[in-house]
Amino acid sequence: MRRWFLLPLLALASPAISAPKTVVTLDRDWQVRIDPTDTSAVAAHKREAKWLAATVPGSVQQDLIAARRVPDPYKGMNEGAIQCAGLTRWQFRRVLDVTPAMLARDHLDLVFDGLDTFATVTVNGTPLLKTDNAHRRWRVDAKSALKPGRNEVLVTIASPIRTLQPMVLAEKNPLPGEYDSAFGDEPKGKQTSPYIRKPKYHYSWDWGPRIVNIGIWRPVRLEIWDEARIETFRVEQEDLSDAEARIAAKLDIVADTPGRTTVHAVVTGPDGKTVTVDRSVTLAAGSNSVSLPLTIAAPQRWQPIGYGTQPLYTVTASLAGAQATAEDSVTRRIGLRTVELIRKDGSFGFKVNGTPIFAKGANLIPFDMFPSRVTPAYMQTILKGAADANMNMIRVWGGGYYLDDAFYDLADRMGLMVWQDFMFGGSVTPPDAAFRENVRIEAEQQVARIGSHPSVVIWAGGNEVLSGWENWSDRKAFKKAVGADEQERIGAGMAVLFDRVLRQAVTQYSPGTPYWPGSPSTDYEGPTDTDKDGDRHFWDVWSGSKPVERYLDSCPRFMSEYGFQAMPDLATIRAFAGKGPLAADSPVMKAHQKFLAGEGNERLLMYLRDRLRPAKDFADLVYLTQVNQAEAIRIAALHHRACRPVTMGSLYWQLNDVWPSISWASIDHDGQWKLLNYAARRFFAPQAIAAEHKDGATRISLISDATTPIAARWRVRAMDMAGTVLNDTTTPATLPPLSSTLAATLPDATLFGSAAPGASYAVAELIVGDTVASRAIIERALPKDMAYPDPGLSVTWSGSTATITASRFARAVMLDFGDVAAQPADDGFDLLPGETRTVAVASDASPATLRKALTLRTLAR
Repeated sequence: MRRWFLLPLLALASPAISAPKTVVTLDRDWQVRIDPTDTSAVAAHKREAKWLAATVPGSVQQDLIAARRVPDPYKGMNEGAIQCAGLTRWQFRRVLDVTPAMLARDHLDLVFDGLDTFATVTVNGTPLLKTDNAHRRWRVDAKSALKPGRNEVLVTIASPIRTLQPMVLAEKNPLPGEYDSAFGDEPKGKQTSPYIRKPKYHYSWDWGPRIVNIGIWRPVRLEIWDEARIETFRVEQEDLSDAEARIAAKLDIVADTPGRTTVHAVVTGPDGKTVTVDRSVTLAAGSNSVSLPLTIAAPQRWQPIGYGTQPLYTVTASLAGAQATAEDSVTRRIGLRTVELIRKDGSFGFKVNGTPIFAKGANLIPFDMFPSRVTPAYMQTILKGAADANMNMIRVWGGGYYLDDAFYDLADRMGLMVWQDFMFGGSVTPPDAAFRENVRIEAEQQVARIGSHPSVVIWAGGNEVLSGWENWSDRKAFKKAVGADEQERIGAGMAVLFDRVLRQAVTQYSPGTPYWPGSPSTDYEGPTDTDKDGDRHFWDVWSGSKPVERYLDSCPRFMSEYGFQAMPDLATIRAFAGKGPLAADSPVMKAHQKFLAGEGNERLLMYLRDRLRPAKDFADLVYLTQVNQAEAIRIAALHHRACRPVTMGSLYWQLNDVWPSISWASIDHDGQWKLLNYAARRFFAPQAIAAEHKDGATRISLISDATTPIAARWRVRAMDMAGTVLNDTTTPATLPPLSSTLAATLPDATLFGSAAPGASYAVAELIVGDTVASRAIIERALPKDMAYPDPGLSVTWSGSTATITASRFARAVMLDFGDVAAQPADDGFDLLPGETRTVAVASDASPATLRKALTLRTLAR
């Protein structure tokens, strides 16, 4: 409904707003069934051809699991049983009750925040919307198809594989993708995933199952409005100094007809003080861009964790309506900070608020195969695990999906910097303009939604698309097969996508944030994935089976991916594998190991043979894989930090798991820390000592992330296995700000004398005040060749707190609670002769159960 009045001297209509926008959530009371037109699926699955309860947001796979039509794919070897869901055409429906008062309004928009993926939306049999991108928000005005009373909303979603497969099979040379299906639904090398805008990890990865989700995967609502509404709202920081911050509240407003309205904006600071601005604007019919300037005096800066606090400001913008009510309003929380990408002579790093910050962290994959199951509390558990491990950056990897607002809110509050990939996982992208236009809309929507968060310090075009096109053997074979002209067409299409389309989305909707065309990349300035320029993905270790010591061979500019696998704790394994006997090659263990199509456990065993000792039993095998993982990443991360300022970042692969599995994660899918996460807390400590043994000598480097000098001292003690001290030296030092300093190079003869390599070790410590801030064990031989003594461990309990004492050197002490889920406050630590460590244990189990379950493990044979 509209009420009009004529502006003097202007031929503009101006609405006296009749009512504020009303939002009706539509996330309940849905049903799902196989589409009757999918006759082969109906014949094969008659029960699923009848309506059953559906969860929205969600997926048909979740509905089938909930209805016990398929077994839980996370358990045992059940993954194959759910594959049929992704090959079937489904219908979702619900009844929408509409009143005459609702129909009297100007617009009744159905808004889908996520449809996965090829969906057709009808209302009362009238087709209104067709979709082809799971990463986009979709909106359609449904008023013309609605009637008073009961209305049926029907969403039909086609199988993405069946939809695209005829086209792909007809291609002589289909685009190279990511991971082939293990279930025969797609021929090897003929993947549909490169052609669709859908989370790539659904098609499986080397850490996750193949579950090709279909469904209404994000919230649905009915938005009821009249003359105008806010389409997008973002806050841009235009200038920041200690005296003031100038920001702009930017709105895209959709109006029915020309007219005038008042736009109101208010910013509320962390101290509760407010700044407001009102602006009368003339709206044209269609889309309008409006900017409201706001000035904040004496602004408080948002700082990354470890560099200060994280004050946040709340900015609300609204359209004025009748009786001073808001026709529409939107709120954002922002932080004030500057971000600069350090680029000079190949360098790559981040400067936040003028401070060059060494990025310490990990890569984040999707939290679950089913995004709607991920709660803010679960995300907080994983991110708190990162912050507690002294990380300051998380890379949101490009093969998943753009995360919910709650994730970025958590990162803002914690001070965790976010490296945000656009959602491209590695496959070659289609070269056609229609594909790029689809991505343009996706990118603009997502940057506008996410870009105001202070935690987001960089947008990157995607994961390994550009480096794969340049370096990978299958891409080289593809380019040869298609010929020079087609190679040029595809390569040019990728250049336009990653250098123009995505860059422009960031420039327009988050202009204070750097853009990087891909990871790894050099921003088109030279060859990708090298030590000398840009960021690097280094996989010679693990994927290339090279020794762990290869991490020490060079100083990359920024290591954005490197990793090493380990098994999760036994309690997590038992939850998916059951109670039967287990071994590395048990079928269920291979089913939950996706590296090398299930054969990755042999890689674990290879590295154990090369570096550690034989396992005593399966539980000991779990322990040894975790020690190997923690040691490998410790060696790499401390080397990266010691390379500062040549190297300015170390992000290991990966922080979390998407399902219970054997993987590179440091926190498993149950939220349980592996030994790596405990080790990260030590090797990412604000002040650390790195001791690298190579070529008969040990290099001692002192590292500090502090912005001011720190008085300290470093100590090195060489000892034999009986505990006799062979050498003991303490040296005073001043740690310069934001630095790594080479303190000494100690030849073995000086440090150990004539002691045999396998019968001696050294302890390097960085001491600040009276506290040992960091400790490193120096070994001249591989752990398998070290004659570790029986440590003579003893333990005493006080409630759920254990105190562990070592009579002799105890290397990599693990508190193993077997089948009982428990998380110690510290784990995987070393104890020198006579040392004790008191550890609180968090668990739902009783103290008596914990005492009974505990096994103390070390590297001693």
